[in-house]
Amino acid sequence: MSDEIPTTDDREPALVVSLMIDHVLDLAATWTTWDGHPVRAGDRIYTPHKAIRRVADHLIDHLAEVDARLAGNPTIPDRWHASASTTPGDLAPFTDQDLDEAKSRLTRLSQIWTNRLSALTLDQLDRSPGAGWTFRQIAFHLAGSAYYGDAVGDLSAVGSDR
Repeated sequence: MSDEIPTTDDREPALVVSLMIDHVLDLAATWTTWDGHPVRAGDRIYTPHKAIRRVADHLIDHLAEVDARLAGNPTIPDRWHASASTTPGDLAPFTDQDLDEAKSRLTRLSQIWTNRLSALTLDQLDRSPGAGWTFRQIAFHLAGSAYYGDAVGDLSAVGSDR
């Protein structure tokens, strides 16, 4: 993930976000076989719970930003520990019930993002109020949250050495 201005294209921003969420959930469907060993990605470690937490937190953070800017309010400063922090909950086994919870959480966030972005005009998407990236750029930035799911990867392969 980076703070560089996101590159955009002609895809619908809502589709970009929902496809990222679908991708993460497809990977998460394989995580109930996780062996409990965190996966190293660069200088960080990831687990199934941490990946879901990071995706959800990132979606919530930017949703709050979009809503605040549309309302003409200041945004709340970012105080997330983000992926620098691995909590005891992140290390818990990832069960079928956790997968159901992740599906419910991320599917609802996908719907909220789809509704929000689809309601915006092209002008609002590309000349968004307040300081910061355009709402289109934010949507394309959120697509980068697939990184968290990719860090854990597809654990469906038998004999995975993770």
